[in-house]
Amino acid sequence: MMRALVLGGGGVTGVAWELGVLEGLRRSGVDLTAADLVIGTSAGSVVGTRITTGPLDAAYDDQLRPADGELAAKLGPTTLLKLGVMLARRGEQSAKWRKVGKAALAAHPEPADARLAVIRSRIGEPEWPERDLRITAVDVDRGEFTVFDRTSGVSVLDAVAASCAVPLVWPPVRIGGTTYVDGGARSATNADLAEGADTVVVLAPTTLAVSRDQSVARQLERTGASRTHVISPDAIAGKAMGTNALDPSRRRASAETGLRQGTLIAEELAPIWA
Repeated sequence: MMRALVLGGGGVTGVAWELGVLEGLRRSGVDLTAADLVIGTSAGSVVGTRITTGPLDAAYDDQLRPADGELAAKLGPTTLLKLGVMLARRGEQSAKWRKVGKAALAAHPEPADARLAVIRSRIGEPEWPERDLRITAVDVDRGEFTVFDRTSGVSVLDAVAASCAVPLVWPPVRIGGTTYVDGGARSATNADLAEGADTVVVLAPTTLAVSRDQSVARQLERTGASRTHVISPDAIAGKAMGTNALDPSRRRASAETGLRQGTLIAEELAPIWA
C-alpha cells in the first residue's frame, strides 16, 4: 500500500503549524513522516525537506526558537486578491503564469540572494533524500508547472527557494537560466501529484483555489486514492497564525497550536494512515 503526504503552502506560520501537527501526531503514535511519497508546495517544500532529510523533533524544536533568520513581509488579502485575479481570468494557463512572472519580476527585479539565505537557514544544504520527495514550482518563462525531484539535476536548496518565491512578495528564483515562482501559483497543495497512492493525507494551512478544478477536493478525486484526509488549522491554530502568513513573530505560537491540534486528531487519523 502506497501512502502519500501532501504538504501545502502557507508561509512562515504554515511551516511552523505543519511541523507542529506532524510532531503532535508522531508523539501520539501516528507517524506521517513515514510516507512513501512526500509532496511539498511553498511552505510545504520546507517541511517536506526537513522531514525527509532529518529528524522531525529537531525541525519542530527549531520553530520554537527566535526567528532571527527570517525576513518580515506582508502576505495579506490585497496581494492574494491581485494574484487571484491574474490566475482566475479566462485564457490559456501558460499565458497567465507568464503574466504572473512578469508582474513578479516588475515588483522585485532584485536577485533572490537574501531569500536564498533565508531558505538556507531553514533547511541547510541537504542532498536529495533517497525517498520520493517532490517539490513544486512554476516556470514563468515558458508558463509551465514544474516538479523537482532527485532526478531533476537541481539542488534541494534551489528547488525549495523556487517553490517559496511568492509572486509580488519575493523575487523570482533563477535556476539554470529559467525563472521560477511559488508552486502555489498552480495550487495551494498540488495534491493531484499523489495520483496512484492508496492513502493521501494533506496538511493544508490554506485551501484557497483559483478554480474549482484545482480545489483540494477535486485534486484528491483525481488521485484515485481509496483513503484521503485533509487537515487544516482549527480555530485555535488559525487565531495563533493570524492573517499574515509571513509574520515571523507568530512562528512559535503556530507551532505550538499545531502540536496541540496534531495530538487531538491522532485517534481519528490513526485508522486512515494504518
